[in-house]
Amino acid sequence: MTMPAWSTRRNFTVGLLGLAVLPTACGGPPKVAAWRDRTCGCCGGWVRHLRAEGFEVDDKVVDAVGPHRQALGTPSDLMSCHAGKVGRYALEGHVPAAAIRRLLREEPAKVVGLSVPAMPVGVPGMEMSGAEPSAYEVVAFGHDGTWWPWMRFRGLEAV
Repeated sequence: MTMPAWSTRRNFTVGLLGLAVLPTACGGPPKVAAWRDRTCGCCGGWVRHLRAEGFEVDDKVVDAVGPHRQALGTPSDLMSCHAGKVGRYALEGHVPAAAIRRLLREEPAKVVGLSVPAMPVGVPGMEMSGAEPSAYEVVAFGHDGTWWPWMRFRGLEAV
């Protein structure tokens, strides 16, 4: 039995519309709030990295990042360049999208946030032409300020 042409086109159109709204129905892209100092160029590089990786970023240029870090519960020994938040989790410094995706996928209850406490060469926003990217750790931290390794990277590549 063949379907009338109008029915096939209608089913096709309805299917396309369904695909168009699927990201919204599933919650859309991950949303990150970012707080950064107006004079810092590497922070803008991190925001661009997240956007290129499909995150929706509310980029807030502020006079002082400290109050936002304090509100997020970031331990002082893990502070870096800029602060962020995704879902219920804090982000500090140049955390790669891959580490954030794992966090959102696993949703560990004991984790308050992720940090790259230094500014290694090759982290998102700290790429340097001709320089070999550093190996570095993204660390997770808990409510009591303790932290532990979350993922290890060389540049943007998980190792």
